[in-house]
Amino acid sequence: MSDLIEIRWHGRGGQGAKTASLLLADAAFNTGKYIQGFPEYGPERMGAPITAYNRISDKPITIHSNIYEPNYVVVVDDSLLESVDVTAGLKKEGAIVINSTKDAEEIKKYLKGYEGEIYKIDARKISIEALGKYFPNTPMLAAIVKVSKVMTDEEFLDDMKGSFKHKFAKKPEVIDGNMKALELALNSVERI
Repeated sequence: MSDLIEIRWHGRGGQGAKTASLLLADAAFNTGKYIQGFPEYGPERMGAPITAYNRISDKPITIHSNIYEPNYVVVVDDSLLESVDVTAGLKKEGAIVINSTKDAEEIKKYLKGYEGEIYKIDARKISIEALGKYFPNTPMLAAIVKVSKVMTDEEFLDDMKGSFKHKFAKKPEVIDGNMKALELALNSVERI
């Protein structure tokens, strides 16, 4: 891992992008990394575009601002490709991970000639299969871990199992579904 990895999340209110960025921060922290995970709020309403951020480093982080030149971008809702410049500032040495069933050419036409790596995953399919409902944040969290390699798959799954046991202490029946969603997503990320 380089000294500092910056990730920007694009989603819509209620899809869990903020939660996913905070879970990633916790998981990275638990593997000994320095972290930041924070949202940027605009209109706080269900379905409104939202942005969240992560910084992950092996060294203390002294920057305290939004992220303008991320290494990675996560797009939780591909409808945002039409209205938000998700590639703004994105380093070509990084990558973008998009929740989409669109084909490569259709996706690329929205990415303004972005030259870096592009990945997609069908978070809806994985979520419905593993959880019975559409919660895109869980598969997208696993997808960015896989693409960014901020930790190993094993470290990630071990940490998330502990995190879910704590988070869902009063609903333990959802732990297995969430773990299944993570595992499916780790194996479903597709480079286009």
